[in-house]
Amino acid sequence: MKKLTLLLTATLLHCYTAPLCGAQHAIARHGDVKYAPGFTHFESVNPQAPKGGEFKLAVVGTFDTLNPFLVKGTAPAGIRDIMFESLMKRNTEEPFTLYGLVAESLEVAPDRSWIIFHINPKAKWQDGVPITAKDVVFSYRTLREHGTPNQQMAYKKVKDAQVLGERSVKFTFSPAENGQYDPELPMLMGIMALLAEHDLKGKDFEKTGMTPLLTSGPYKIAKVDAGRSITYQRDPKYWGANLPVNKGYFNFDTIRFDYYKNATVAFEAFKAGNSDTKEESDLGKWATSYDFPAVQQGLVERIEISHKHQVGMTGFAFNIRRDLFKDPDVRQALAYAFDFDALNKTLYNGALVRTTSFFDNTELGSKGLPKGQELALLEPFRAQLPHEVFDTPYSLPSFQKGSRDNLKKARALLKKAGWVMKDGKLVNTKTGKPFTFDLILNVPENEKAALALQRNLKPLGIEMNVRTVDAAQYENLRTNMNFDALIHFWGHSMSPGSEQSFYWSSKAADEPGTRNYPGIKNPVVDKLCKAVENASTREELAAATKALDRVLLWGHYVLPLGHRTKDCVACWKRVGYPPLGKVPTLGIPSIHTFWIKK
Repeated sequence: MKKLTLLLTATLLHCYTAPLCGAQHAIARHGDVKYAPGFTHFESVNPQAPKGGEFKLAVVGTFDTLNPFLVKGTAPAGIRDIMFESLMKRNTEEPFTLYGLVAESLEVAPDRSWIIFHINPKAKWQDGVPITAKDVVFSYRTLREHGTPNQQMAYKKVKDAQVLGERSVKFTFSPAENGQYDPELPMLMGIMALLAEHDLKGKDFEKTGMTPLLTSGPYKIAKVDAGRSITYQRDPKYWGANLPVNKGYFNFDTIRFDYYKNATVAFEAFKAGNSDTKEESDLGKWATSYDFPAVQQGLVERIEISHKHQVGMTGFAFNIRRDLFKDPDVRQALAYAFDFDALNKTLYNGALVRTTSFFDNTELGSKGLPKGQELALLEPFRAQLPHEVFDTPYSLPSFQKGSRDNLKKARALLKKAGWVMKDGKLVNTKTGKPFTFDLILNVPENEKAALALQRNLKPLGIEMNVRTVDAAQYENLRTNMNFDALIHFWGHSMSPGSEQSFYWSSKAADEPGTRNYPGIKNPVVDKLCKAVENASTREELAAATKALDRVLLWGHYVLPLGHRTKDCVACWKRVGYPPLGKVPTLGIPSIHTFWIKK
């Protein structure tokens, strides 16, 4: 009776033990969660998948650190997903829903001003030491100070981190300027990577280099050939193997990533059986290069699956920190010069769809003219935005009738911006300097699109130099925003949130390591990023993403390329995978749900 009285009278701050009143097993960004308490596994996996065997993958590039949370350096493939755990695990079948992993339950304030996680007593580091609330707070403080820019941006919104007991931790958040709390922030704390205090305390986190960190995940590092290959070994003592969120996952005894200098060599490795699967993003290559002997003999199967998931934005990003690209008329002129239709037809067999939204292929992208909640969000900024945002549906120039009219429009825009032709070169009327810039690449596969743009710009008198640099140099140039232009892919989940500020905000424009490669500093964009973060319903989220999308598009910060509406993977027959299309929004399942056939 004494214990019951204490439980009823104690404040939430001191409710340490689980199960608790108000405790829940999952949390969703919007709406209800898909799986009720007591579920056994996710729908998109095979819970009876056999364990064993080696899985091999070919990777293009290199790596120089085993710490995946540092800005400086490149970590090896797979290390974040299969070695480091978080309090909660994301279910990819839902837009943004988390289920218990290291935390067996949670409590959250109605206004999301705080969240309490209760750690599973079975959760252990790979050395057998239990994971505690102190480890969680240590992880938060370490990543807040030394983690990637997006981690630092999110975790600095935490007002306080409290250890409530050995296995309970509370995060309290600071309100925004409008007094509201970021509804996504409790979830971001749920997917924060966990670090072992007893392993890292007293060490320089930023100089961990090639020394493996102690983790709690299903795999350990078995072998490293620096920059060339890494092999992970499944831990037979992994504490979370039988959790519902892990059923059907992590089926290989070993996973090996081999690194190659370029995609051509990596493809040859796959054809020779030195890699088990190959996802192909180049649909032209998919149509012409996947008829090698192993395919003809039935040893390799070609998998195609139409999907309904986000496709992100792949495009040319022009650095508006450079005077050359500050004028939006200049950036729009480049779009009128770029003949995507010819590129798609000659190099991709017409298989790509032109991307016309940063949230294309989803209900989150803008279409037609703004209306309803979207228009209401944009209306206060009418005087600050191009009139096209309100009265012209966004579209990209078509070249089906040739390039003459488009080049005429491009020249008019350039003239308006102060550029004229002189002796076959485009020069600035004030400075007399020619319009010349460099586009940097890190993979030769992007040269097709780059060289196409280069050819298209020549009639305008623009000289674009294509520079393919090594991975380390490219990362340095990109991280420090020291480039004229590059090709980049901005990915999104089906529930965009605070990462939009990391992509587009004025603050991100000045911080190395963010994804604001164009260097956008637009107060309207800043406010719309916040509207995305603070959306309390799915309808509000869709309105905010559409409004942000429309402003970004009419800012001409990125010259879009195209996207696939189906996923393509070639797979050696020795590899098994869950039923395809069972969850149509997913496309190809995660490789961590694959297995080696007995």
